[in-house]
Amino acid sequence: MKKELEKTYNPHEIEGRLYDKWMGKKYFHAEADRSKKPFTIVMPPPNVTGKLHMGHALDNTLQDTLIRYKRMQGYNALWIPGTDHASISTEVKVTNKLKEEGIDKRELGREGFLEKAWEWKEEYGGTIISQLKKIGSSCDWDREHFTMDKECSSAVEEVFLKLYEKGYIYKGSRIINWCPVCQTSISDAEVEHEEQAGHFWHIKYPIAGTDDFVEIATTRPETMLGDTAVAVHPDDERYQHIIGKNVVLPIVNKEIPVVADNYVEREFGTGVVKITPAHDPNDFEVGKRHNLEEINVMNDNATINEKGGKYAGLDRYEARKLIVKELDELGLLVKVEDHTHNVGTHDRCGTTVEPLIKQQWFVKMEEMAKPAIEALKTGELKFVPERFNKTYLNWLENIRDWCISRQLWWGHRIPVYYCKDCGEIMVAKSENAPKTCTKCNSQNIVQDEDTLDTWFSSALWPFSTLGWPEKNEDFDYFYPTNVLVTGYDIIFFWVIRMVFSGIEQTGTCPFDTVLIHGLVRDSQGRKMSKSLGNGIDPLEVIDSYGADALRLTLVTGNAPGNDMRFYYERVEASRNFANKVWNASRFIMMNMEKAAIPEEINLDSLTQADKWILSKVNSLSKEVTENMDGYELGIAVQKIYDFIWEEFCDWYIEMVKPRLYNDLDETKTAVLWTLKTVLINSLKLLHPYMPFITEEIYCTLTGDEEASIMTSQWPEFQEKLHFEEDEKAVEVIKSAVKGIRNVRAEMNVPPSKKATVIVVSEDAGMQKIFDTSRVFFATLGYASEVMIQGDKEGIEDDAVSAVIPGATIYIPFADLVDKDKEIERLQKEKNRLEGELKRVNGMLSNERFISKAPADKIEEEKEKLAKYTNMMEQVVERLENLMK
Repeated sequence: MKKELEKTYNPHEIEGRLYDKWMGKKYFHAEADRSKKPFTIVMPPPNVTGKLHMGHALDNTLQDTLIRYKRMQGYNALWIPGTDHASISTEVKVTNKLKEEGIDKRELGREGFLEKAWEWKEEYGGTIISQLKKIGSSCDWDREHFTMDKECSSAVEEVFLKLYEKGYIYKGSRIINWCPVCQTSISDAEVEHEEQAGHFWHIKYPIAGTDDFVEIATTRPETMLGDTAVAVHPDDERYQHIIGKNVVLPIVNKEIPVVADNYVEREFGTGVVKITPAHDPNDFEVGKRHNLEEINVMNDNATINEKGGKYAGLDRYEARKLIVKELDELGLLVKVEDHTHNVGTHDRCGTTVEPLIKQQWFVKMEEMAKPAIEALKTGELKFVPERFNKTYLNWLENIRDWCISRQLWWGHRIPVYYCKDCGEIMVAKSENAPKTCTKCNSQNIVQDEDTLDTWFSSALWPFSTLGWPEKNEDFDYFYPTNVLVTGYDIIFFWVIRMVFSGIEQTGTCPFDTVLIHGLVRDSQGRKMSKSLGNGIDPLEVIDSYGADALRLTLVTGNAPGNDMRFYYERVEASRNFANKVWNASRFIMMNMEKAAIPEEINLDSLTQADKWILSKVNSLSKEVTENMDGYELGIAVQKIYDFIWEEFCDWYIEMVKPRLYNDLDETKTAVLWTLKTVLINSLKLLHPYMPFITEEIYCTLTGDEEASIMTSQWPEFQEKLHFEEDEKAVEVIKSAVKGIRNVRAEMNVPPSKKATVIVVSEDAGMQKIFDTSRVFFATLGYASEVMIQGDKEGIEDDAVSAVIPGATIYIPFADLVDKDKEIERLQKEKNRLEGELKRVNGMLSNERFISKAPADKIEEEKEKLAKYTNMMEQVVERLENLMK
């Protein structure tokens, strides 16, 4: 070996250097190669506004683990990275930055604002990419994409045109979710519902021409300014006499009709509901069925507009207070009930969403949803874990048309053009933007001001990043992709839209598997957030412990779909594991000069211990492969961890030390070959999870700095290395050693004190096992001598024992303990316990103590009495046995 491992594992010294090496040698880059089977992952593109958080770290660690595993299996593994323009988030960030500089975005105008937005993207967009590299992400950075780059923009316009020509994209007045702060429409998926304390206001609506009235209940009294009807159920006997009549809308003082509609629930409230078609999605549908007028009484900033009469200009909540007050003064307010209900809020800014009727662009979803549903049912698509099938299907089976227009400047501008003279609508790609009207030849052409929903472009990500719609080898070879790794919180935001878009545009589901992970929560189980101040910066963790320790922490114990808690204690444990691997590797390499190690070895020259550990790592490779193929990454890495720490380091290395230290041992070549072979296979299995430390050790161990573990072959199960009988034999020895250690621990015998160990078994096969393993059994069992016999002859009555299946292990008591000294020690302990018992019994028999002491103090003394009594019984029993 040309190089030695440093004495101390220092992740900061190796991680940056190794990543630069990987990048320089293009290990992450993939080209279409028909001689190999492709394996493709597309990265969920993080927003250009953000920086790496624990969710990103988990998501990308899982992806990197899979891509490194497949690369080692010989697949042509491609992981496509990129970032998302995040229209609303970025526009808000840039707008706020301009405000701090005293600039109003409207003063800049659209083009001026977009210049500032692109400057923002260039300044902050690369931040998260550099951070992803810090955790070891082995993406093909030559293929990095941005959702607004040339290729992606071309795909967006192509899809818009195709869907428009097919009649799937249309413009119409519909109830949409409106954010009064961001002043844009948002999709259903961007609405978060949270419980809020509110009220039910019960209001009288007088029946026109009578002294009678109907009572309705509403949570939004301000919207009554836009009421155009009240509705009852057609079969409700209470209200048959008023169907077709009019009621007088309070405050507005105009008559509106009473309509009958099955939408009304007879059992809920009074059975009469107000209908406001412009401010409620259900009312909108009722209004369509009954040809009701749609009256929008609200401005885009959630103030009342001119149709609200004297309330015009007031904020919606201020108007609510005054309307309720006026109703009360008019004697039309019946009562106010407290009511907790789910309120829709914008997931970006937290503002309560206002349902408004507006002209927007929509995608018809009914037909596109069908093949997306079918893909799951036929098995073309699967979720891991399967329970998320329900989330996926429930959304698709109840899907509404998708509002895709946004009143923003940053994003993909809708490729629609209008003739201002004749009103003709023209749809075209930007490079073919019409200069004259196709109908009247006017040159008075303007483009639609709106941009597309961010998710419209993100939905095309698996194929737009591979050059679609252009015909090319990359798309033909790498598409469809294989697995999508993402959180359960964006199944309907993104996953569903990719599926129906992929099937519609390419005829194929864009991936076959969706691996769902949960959230990374803090140690108390709370979601990490700015408001709680409990967020943990992954870069700070990496600076303190290294990327490998963070990665191992995030994957260990991680089950698909489940949230996980983040503890610094677990990161420390992961770093300790890295130190264990490093130190064991150094020990092995320091001993490798003791004999020439061949590439291959005669398996008959191996000892039972050698065959045991080779068989264990051989079986481990099979199990880990099965777990990883089933996306049980947390289970797989736990098995690797347990094997390296316990079986390899704590058992095998300790077993073979006597052979390594004995210059006359003829099995030295066998043990060194075994150590190197097992270490290399262990490093390979661990590499996808901890890429840096495994690379450094592997290159040092093989003596080839130009090589890389990531291009080495993944360990596969070999029948010739399956030594079942030797495994069973060594497990017997391990059981015996554990039994001896337990006995010695109970008696507080230090490891330095050696003792005779006598193995008693009538089974000749069992005797042979111990005889074959005599040397390392003696070392591990702290034995000065190992005796193997068929019966108890010659064994003293006071010998301590440990029983294992098929044998009993005896150790002469005198070898472990000086009898006179032990009696003296136990007598002192007995005297001490007598004093403690006297004190406790005295307190508990004292009536003043019992009557005045706090209950917890009394309980504490009772627990001490039970503890000291138990200890005294054990001491007395030990003394009696010793003094026989």
